[in-house]
Amino acid sequence: MKLLIDNQPVTLANLREAWEGPISISLGDNAQRRIAAANEMIDEVVAHGDTVYGVNTGFGQLAQVRISDDELVHLQENLVRSHAVGVGEDLDDEIVRLIMLMKVVALAEGYSGVRPELVEALCALINNNIYPRIPSRGSVGASGDLAPLAHMAGALIGIGEVRVNGNLVPAPIALQAAGIEPVRLAPKEGLALLNGTQASTALALAAVFRTENLLSASLMAGAMSADAIKGSDTPFDERIQSVRGHAGQIAVADVLRQLMQGSDIRASHVGCERVQDPYSIRCQPQVVGACLDVLRHVCAVLETESNAVTDNPLIFVDSKAVLSGGNFHAEPVALAADYLALAIAEIGALAERRIALLIDSHLSGLPPFLVAEVGLNSGFMMAQVTAAALASENKSHAHPASVDSIPTSANQEDHVSMATFAARRLHTMLDNVADIIAIELLAAAQGIDFHHPQTSSPSIESVIAALREISPPYVEDRSLSSDIRRVAATIDEGAYCQYARSILPSLST
Repeated sequence: MKLLIDNQPVTLANLREAWEGPISISLGDNAQRRIAAANEMIDEVVAHGDTVYGVNTGFGQLAQVRISDDELVHLQENLVRSHAVGVGEDLDDEIVRLIMLMKVVALAEGYSGVRPELVEALCALINNNIYPRIPSRGSVGASGDLAPLAHMAGALIGIGEVRVNGNLVPAPIALQAAGIEPVRLAPKEGLALLNGTQASTALALAAVFRTENLLSASLMAGAMSADAIKGSDTPFDERIQSVRGHAGQIAVADVLRQLMQGSDIRASHVGCERVQDPYSIRCQPQVVGACLDVLRHVCAVLETESNAVTDNPLIFVDSKAVLSGGNFHAEPVALAADYLALAIAEIGALAERRIALLIDSHLSGLPPFLVAEVGLNSGFMMAQVTAAALASENKSHAHPASVDSIPTSANQEDHVSMATFAARRLHTMLDNVADIIAIELLAAAQGIDFHHPQTSSPSIESVIAALREISPPYVEDRSLSSDIRRVAATIDEGAYCQYARSILPSLST
């Protein structure tokens, strides 16, 4: 993807493309002019000897310490070096790429006071697929994502490590190979690079895109489970949804109806004595629809944040003002991530309940544990236990992170968002739900197999055929672990998005 950054908003679709693969970006003329104008104001501040936070003062509680003009470059480089204290596993390249893109977008708005060449250098890293090594832990989501962004900034000045083609390389070597000169930071530039919510937002955005993949798979799995137990599609009737009015519910029911359309299994039991199916089947539009509404809200918040200026202080050229504020505080991201955590947990919890339904012969009408010769074979008994364990684990992960503020910087930063953790923990939850839905897909396919020669809908049968290339029918006991892992991988790759594309925020535009 080629993307021109010229003071126009990046869209959710742009961000998903950047998450999915390498991009090429460039600065437009408008962006260049705005960046340069704000930088001229910084030069004037230094020339006039005005005291401005982060330009010629210390940082945090050290803001009262005035720094001499001959140490201003040293000040900015020390900031990067001292704040690069992240720990833990490295962020994936696709998340780092999002961080870098959003930092370019923020700086290009022209409120940060940096030089155009600094932003161009960051663009050059992106365009050469050079991704700074950024440890995932160490940010509290206030004063900016300081530690992660310090590791990003370090690559620009030639310190730390970067990843090139999946391999870790010392930053100076990678820069030299790409013909990129290390940047010597000018006043305000280190602070502008470190201040911001880009790490938290990138983690949350990646979780959003993965949630879209999962939600799509959950709808296919839910439709398959409904057919496997000879459930009714009447609860998905558009008239039922319309009188309640929630957009997500209406959209989910529409997808479910389409997925089940043309099923011979459904046609075979129209008018049967079963009046109502269990909630995990019948209430899918209400539950998953509510989750879709959450997802859409979170997308709106994160799209705004992706285009936001979250630096401090900010340079307002038109009014000749340098203003200190708190746009670096990531509370919007933290609350959005906490909200999304609830939806992720619910998608997984509902899927686990459908698995439990499928293996219960008294409720499903299928062989116990979905195996013909039960007793000798345990079938899907333990697969459901695994799903239950994962769903239960997600209940703990769904506890809000944003309520757990802890003061930092000698109480100068006395309320923090914990947005980075709030967003990062979503990925553990998503891993769990991918495995749950993988188990349901396999279980539902097994259930539908018992109805042959009757077949399900064309969409469902095509999915079963693809599943059977990964996992053969369950005839006698075997380990399903690798099967689950392979199916979960297809979910995370977005294999099921085609069935729900019209309702997914990043793919429906």
